[in-house]
Amino acid sequence: MWIKSILSEDLVFVQQEGVSKKRVLDKVAEAFAQKFADIDAATLFKHLISRERLGSTGIGAGVAIPHCRFHTDGRTFCTCITLSEPIDFDAIDQQPVDVVFAMVVPEDSEKAHLERLAALAEALQNKDYVARVRAAKTREELFQAAIAE
Repeated sequence: MWIKSILSEDLVFVQQEGVSKKRVLDKVAEAFAQKFADIDAATLFKHLISRERLGSTGIGAGVAIPHCRFHTDGRTFCTCITLSEPIDFDAIDQQPVDVVFAMVVPEDSEKAHLERLAALAEALQNKDYVARVRAAKTREELFQAAIAE
């Protein structure tokens, strides 16, 4: 699956404590900043929060796809997080979220950003795919579930 091109095993987190949407977005920003030296966690967090203010990225069925454009030197990257307890994410169906795929794309990427986001949203509409992601108990299992066809 194309997700393998933007997701690495060190950006996969299993059964994390979420507590709140802000805390999850902070975790996303911190994860990207640890992986990429040129990413500032605080600045990325502000971008993610700003995007959420435009409308929730909770797409329903317990899934959220927080995303934003950011200075990434042309890279698109993703993290996958499962939460130990579902949290309120202001999702469109009002259901709490326990699966988070966050994506960051280059600032000047409009068409590619929308295409990748649409492809990710489509994959996350597949109940079997999401069930495999939810069932993962280890980082390796979650990574393999996330990149599976």
